[in-house]
Amino acid sequence: MKVTAVIPAYNEEKTIGSIVLGARQYALRVIVVDDGSQDATGEIAKLAGAQVIVHHQNRGKGAALKTGFQAIINTDIENTDIIVTLDSDGQHNPQEIPLILKPIIEDKADLVNGSRYMTEMNGDSEENGNKTPLYRRVGQNVLDSATNISSGELDVTDSQSGFRAFRATTLPTYTFHSNDYTIESEMLIEAAKSGLRIVEVPINVIWRSAQS
Repeated sequence: MKVTAVIPAYNEEKTIGSIVLGARQYALRVIVVDDGSQDATGEIAKLAGAQVIVHHQNRGKGAALKTGFQAIINTDIENTDIIVTLDSDGQHNPQEIPLILKPIIEDKADLVNGSRYMTEMNGDSEENGNKTPLYRRVGQNVLDSATNISSGELDVTDSQSGFRAFRATTLPTYTFHSNDYTIESEMLIEAAKSGLRIVEVPINVIWRSAQS
């Protein structure tokens, strides 16, 4: 299947190059939306082989994703079977993209959500030193519960994951109202209410400094 990766980025010049290079191993096209960065994020992404779309002002993660999705619709939807999203800060390992793609390729899912907490439940994160900081996990539990309740059908363990994949044919399902991080929950809720098949798979994560 033909894969397009969309990566929102804001001031991530230290990591964006390796993320793009890793994603290009599995995606025919990598779109980086430089969301008003004040560093060399856009330039490095372009050198690494990404198509770069620039927001001249920071508009938020949701807005950046919407710009990337719209670029696919406008220019290359016929050559895209699956859309993958991942963060640009290095917490997601592009080498795990095949794990995200597999349920869709096997026709077992329409949307695949990478869960950082399924890995922890299996004990792997303790060994790798990647256990989620407690303050993040408390907040995530609240957001997960709110997302599951809002959908009426979901039972996800990581509603805020930015590492996911979905069939390009399901793009009309999503309204993408959110301009900030709540777009993660919005996508899951709309997918559930539309009857799409949602599968979670465990992923690993590398946490950086505490910011949000």
